[in-house]
Amino acid sequence: MTTTDLIGKILQVVLALAGFAAVLGLILFLVDKAPKKGRDVVQLLAFLLPAVALVGLGLVYPAIRTTFTAFADKAGNFIGLDNFVWMFTQPEALVTLRNTVIWVILVPLVSTVVGLAYAVFIDKSRGERIFKVIVFMPVAISLVGAGIIWKFVYEYRPAEVDQIGLLNQILVWLGQEPVLWLQSEPINTIMLIIVMIWVQTGFAMVILSASIKGVSVEQLEAAELDGTNAWQRFRNVTLPGIRGGMVVVVTTITIATLKVFDIVRTMTAGNFNTSVVANEMYTQAFRAVQPGRGAALAVILFLMVLPIVVYNIRVMRQQKEIR
Repeated sequence: MTTTDLIGKILQVVLALAGFAAVLGLILFLVDKAPKKGRDVVQLLAFLLPAVALVGLGLVYPAIRTTFTAFADKAGNFIGLDNFVWMFTQPEALVTLRNTVIWVILVPLVSTVVGLAYAVFIDKSRGERIFKVIVFMPVAISLVGAGIIWKFVYEYRPAEVDQIGLLNQILVWLGQEPVLWLQSEPINTIMLIIVMIWVQTGFAMVILSASIKGVSVEQLEAAELDGTNAWQRFRNVTLPGIRGGMVVVVTTITIATLKVFDIVRTMTAGNFNTSVVANEMYTQAFRAVQPGRGAALAVILFLMVLPIVVYNIRVMRQQKEIR
């Protein structure tokens, strides 16, 4: 692209933005001059219209287009359920679905349990803030950055060469042979899952720690006066009191895990049977030039996320009614 073409593109964008601002200003001017009767309705529609338009263009239209693409081949011809049949019959696609299920089971479970245990043990302890910061720091790292960090941890070198991977260096110190952590099945999938757990545990710890502090002190004291031990108070008082926080943590981490792409793409690119749905969606759509298969995977991913979102909304409504 020449400099003249670039300047022309920039001018087009500027003119488009200026036109949008002019139209928006005209709408607001007309709303201000509208009769008092019905003005609230007109104002509401005027302010909602830009947001609705952006949501429609950015979310609704792509979702509809993706759904139609899922039933077509790469030439755009309708082929029915062939792309979905491929997903549930081809070995590589089945491995992808299996890996995704393993991720969804292990990451939310381990992250929530470890985060909850950590939050309970450091609650009201000396240096609580410092302990929280240490565990929360990985949350501030992008998933690509986390993948690069842990790729160095898992790095392999032959035994006769100096190791740069921490894990293999420890094995060498113990007199063992270095291991190809990211190439050996099925341990390579577990190694990738550890990275996601490392990132998400801090998030779980912060939310659950805040929920624990919201548990009624009077209830805990009453339970203690009744002769209960620490475990009984935790099980019968603390856990019911933090149920809302638990639901938020589990559902949020589950959705993030279903959509995981960065870690897999950065560390293995989905090779050695480590691919997941989001990575395979990218591979099929942009690498294998099979947009129909990529769209089918996107639809399946949406259907997997939808029940979690619905459950989260139902739990939040129930808690609101109780309050």
